[in-house]
Parts: sequence; structure tokens; C-alpha cells
Amino acid sequence: MSSRSLNPGGASRVRRRALLGTAVLLVLVALAGLAAYLTRDGKEPSKPTAPQARSAAPSSSTASPSGSPSPTSRPHALPVPPNTHDPIAFGKAAAAALWSYDTRAYSQRKLLAALHGWLTTETKYADPPSVDAVVPSPVLWKEMAANGQFATAKVNEGHFPDSFTQALQANPGTITQAYVYAVTVSGKQSIAWNGSPAGGAENRVTTLAVQCRPSHPCALAGAMPSVAP
Repeated sequence: MSSRSLNPGGASRVRRRALLGTAVLLVLVALAGLAAYLTRDGKEPSKPTAPQARSAAPSSSTASPSGSPSPTSRPHALPVPPNTHDPIAFGKAAAAALWSYDTRAYSQRKLLAALHGWLTTETKYADPPSVDAVVPSPVLWKEMAANGQFATAKVNEGHFPDSFTQALQANPGTITQAYVYAVTVSGKQSIAWNGSPAGGAENRVTTLAVQCRPSHPCALAGAMPSVAP
């Protein structure tokens, strides 16, 4: 009996990842049509992630676009997706959310639920497991909560990977199938906890798949397993 027949759920996850990867490759092909969106509305980042595990966090109270966490700051709210048609602006906000968390303000389960709210409702392209992978596990969350640990993020920049741009230029029409764009975001995550003004900061970079159909605001498709420069 093959391992595939023993694990149908794993096979479906592989198929979903393959679909997402294919969409992003096609996405890699859609940069041309994106220029129009970039000149329209665009919101900026939210917040960043954790030290050993990643998560998403609140809004303006937790992570400021420029700064490190203030240990005296109030607990942060759960992350809310921006209403924008700009893939890069959305990607920056999503990265900030994935890099932020606040164990003082909410549970790990609530954070996961909030992050799932960023995902596209088109299940064919949504990859929840890739988002779950950046959030601390329940056990780790409990340990961090005991110390009141929280993380904030500063987003430096976001762009379409070169491979995506080249693919788009080669076949601009492909993007119209899924309207999924590859967006690489770089920034820094700062962590703090009870009794520590600043626990440390670390550079972050990730490539996200962002869906932006003309008739709907952007939504997250998933986090890619590797970074596309």
C-alpha cells in the first residue's frame, strides 16, 4: 500500500500548494496589468512576527510602521486586512500582520482566525496551512504568554520578484486567470516581553501570493515556501 493512499489529506495539501505555486508562476507573469493598480488606492503595512514562531498582530497600537515595540504599550488588536486593489500595498500589510502577535491580548486560536480572514474566499487558490505555519504553536504560545511576549514589525519595502516580472512580460494575459501576484516584502520584527524594554530585533523577508481581482479588494492566497528575490 502506498504512502499516498494512506494519507489522502496530505495529497490534497500537496495539490493545493501546487495550484498556488502554479498560480503564482502565472502570477509571475502578470506584472504588466499591475501597473494600473499600483497607481490607484494603496494602504500600507500592519504588523510583524515573533522570535521563534511567527504570528500576526494588531493594528496601530502594536507595530508602528517605523518602530520597535514599546513594552509599556497597550495590548494590540487583531490584524484587519486593508481595503485596497494594490497588490504590493496589500502584501506589505499582510507581511506585517504575519510578523506580529501579542500574547497579552488574545489567544493563538483567535489570531489564526483573524489571519484566515485575510485569505481569498476562492478555496482553489487559498492556502491556509501556509499561513498557519508562521503562527506559534499552541504549546509555544502558552509559554510566550506566561512572559507577556509580543512582537511588532517594521516593513521596509515590497516589490514584484524579478522572476514574476519576467514571466508577466513573456505572457501578460496569464494573470487574468487567477489574478494572483507574487509580492516579496522585507522588514524587521522586534520582540519584547514583561520586564524587557526590547528583547531583540531580526530582519524578515517573505514572498506572498496576493490575489487582486479587478472587481474585489486584494486578499491573501498564501505564503510561499521560499523567498523570490
